[in-house]
Amino acid sequence: MVFVDSSFVIDYLRGRENARKMYRSLMEESEQIMISSIALMELITGAYLSGRTKDEIDKIKKFLTFAAISDFTEECAFEAGKIEAELSKNGSIIDSEDSMIASSALLANEFLVTRNIHHFEKIRGLKIRSY
Repeated sequence: MVFVDSSFVIDYLRGRENARKMYRSLMEESEQIMISSIALMELITGAYLSGRTKDEIDKIKKFLTFAAISDFTEECAFEAGKIEAELSKNGSIIDSEDSMIASSALLANEFLVTRNIHHFEKIRGLKIRSY
């Protein structure tokens, strides 16, 4: 199993070769692709802001036929709050959504695939795969 960040899905849907190559690699490894409901919300927000809402929503729905959605649970909320507090104490602020997305991968002890290494590398214990 592997979790994907919205940056990966955006790059994949835009046809960026590095993301497509990572996707093929995940499929060859028979990895179950998981996406946090928070990352999904970020994608949908972008679709509504794009001016091509229907097309973008259709692309997202097609991607979801290959991925499972990981709900943001109470346990995730506690983990995300812990992440936010630790980062805040260290003066390393990231978007709350990133803390929430990371919590799912951390709790599952799985990798998070992202282009946004700068934010996610600040989270202690999070395993990251970039492309």
